[in-house]
Amino acid sequence: MELVIGTRNWSSWSMRPWLVLRRMGRPFSETLVTLRRTDTSARLEPYSPAAQAPVLKDGDVTVWDSLAICEYLHDRIPEAGLWPGDLAKRALGRAAVAQMHAGFQSLRGECPMDLAAEPVVLELTEATQNDVRKMVRLWSMLRARFAADGPFLLGAWSIADAYFTPVATRFRTYGVPLTDHGDDGSCGAYAALLLEQPECLEWERLAKAEG
Repeated sequence: MELVIGTRNWSSWSMRPWLVLRRMGRPFSETLVTLRRTDTSARLEPYSPAAQAPVLKDGDVTVWDSLAICEYLHDRIPEAGLWPGDLAKRALGRAAVAQMHAGFQSLRGECPMDLAAEPVVLELTEATQNDVRKMVRLWSMLRARFAADGPFLLGAWSIADAYFTPVATRFRTYGVPLTDHGDDGSCGAYAALLLEQPECLEWERLAKAEG
C-alpha cells in the first residue's frame, strides 16, 4: 500500500488515514506532496481525479478522500478492528465521523491545524464557539455511554479517534478551554489521551523534521 499525503503540519485530512494505517501495524509506503504551492494540484493530479491529498493506492485500487480510505481499510482488513463489532456502537461512531467530515466549518476555518504554530489563546467567534459546544456535546455523549468499555470515544480505539485527533491539536494550539463550553473534564481528558498516542507523537515528530 502507498499513502499519498500532504504537508504534515497542515494536512489534518492526511493525518487521519495515516494514523489508522500506523495503528494497524501494516507496512505501507508514503509519498509526500507539499501543500500551498502553485504546483500542488498539478503534482497531485497523477494520483487522483480530485487532485487532493490523501490518496491510498493498493494494487490496482486507488481511493481518495480520508473517510473513504478509512472505510476501505476497514473493509479490506476487518480483523484489524478499526470499527467495533457491535452494530449500534459502530453506527454511532460512523455518525460522529460523518459529522466531523462534513461539519464544524467555523472551527475548521478559524482554527486550522498548524502543528508548527506557537500556542496562542484565540478569542473565538460565536460561530466557532457554537462548534466547540457541539464537539463537547458529541464527545461527552459518547464517552458517557462507552466509558466502561475503555478510554477512547467508543471504548476501544477506532477510526473515530483518528478522526478527532487533529481536533485535539487545534484545541491545544489555540488554547480552547473546553470547560468553558460545557465540558465536565471528560472531553479534555479524551483530547489529552489522543495527543499522547504513539502514532500521533510520531506524526508530530515527522512534521517537525519536515520543517
